[in-house]
Amino acid sequence: MRAVRLRLHVPNQSASDVYAALADFERYPVLCEAVQKVAVTEVSENVTVSAWEVTFRAGLLRWTEEDTFDSGALKITFRQLDGDIAIFDGSWRCVDAAHGSEVLFSARLDMGIPSLADALEPIAARTLIDNVVSIVRGLVGGAELAESGIEVPAGSVS
Repeated sequence: MRAVRLRLHVPNQSASDVYAALADFERYPVLCEAVQKVAVTEVSENVTVSAWEVTFRAGLLRWTEEDTFDSGALKITFRQLDGDIAIFDGSWRCVDAAHGSEVLFSARLDMGIPSLADALEPIAARTLIDNVVSIVRGLVGGAELAESGIEVPAGSVS
């Protein structure tokens, strides 16, 4: 299992504006090259279920996730319900920063094949990082990757 953490700086935009863009999943395919399709299938007060298709190398990955929106904290948390990949859970959080805002993204992923984890998970993590950067840039324009990290938590098979 690997943990991916990113921090992106978004110049000249408030955290609340960036959060609003990130929360509008149905616009992702129009504005983000990596995202082919998003369908919000269930909606309640602050929780949705969404089905995703995202470019992964030469193909597509498909999954369904549950998303919880906290507009007060400018945070979206998600957990995978089913699909091709195993991004167990994660979050997007927006915070105001000097000259703009920052997007903090984190996710835990596990490709589910222990014998191939050392080969597959770094590729999946790198693709996830590239796609997250592409998504943020597509939604809000200029964004700079300020920090990225991939960790293998203690006790992991990798």
